[in-house]
Amino acid sequence: MASAFQERKLKGMFAAFDADGDGFLREEDFTSLVARWSRLPGVGPGTAVRERMETLLMGWWAALLEVGDTNGDGAIDMGELLALVDRLPAMVADVTATADTVFDAVDANGDGRISPEEHRTLVETWNGRPVDVTGVFELLDLNGDGHLSREEFALLWRQFWISDDPAEPGNWLCGRISG
Repeated sequence: MASAFQERKLKGMFAAFDADGDGFLREEDFTSLVARWSRLPGVGPGTAVRERMETLLMGWWAALLEVGDTNGDGAIDMGELLALVDRLPAMVADVTATADTVFDAVDANGDGRISPEEHRTLVETWNGRPVDVTGVFELLDLNGDGHLSREEFALLWRQFWISDDPAEPGNWLCGRISG
């Protein structure tokens, strides 16, 4: 069972993904998410990254339905989402593959690193609105070189989705955690 910390952390993610704000995730929300994430720098129309992003997001939607839609209504509430989160520690390869696709989508200049500006774009795309990320990147930049490598990003992504430890920096990957 997801901890209170994980639930608090993922509440913001749920709200960001719930495009119509009705308190449920539905296929239409994920379709809207694909459209929003398609505005990321590396996700141009007709590109391989665009195809990967759409396949990835709709694949996670299918996984949510399979695992979480216990009442068969075609909608996922926060409790049903947490059922999938409970399974993520056994799905590290899938979570890492997701990180790899998101990294490629966010790396606007293709230099193999995510800059603070590219990270801001990720957070604002994730949340669907401007977000104050002052001081967040410094928590994420594990080696202090001013960028996130693919390896750093993958670790942070796994921490965001799987970790129950509030001290792990990956919890900040998609912005500040609200109460």
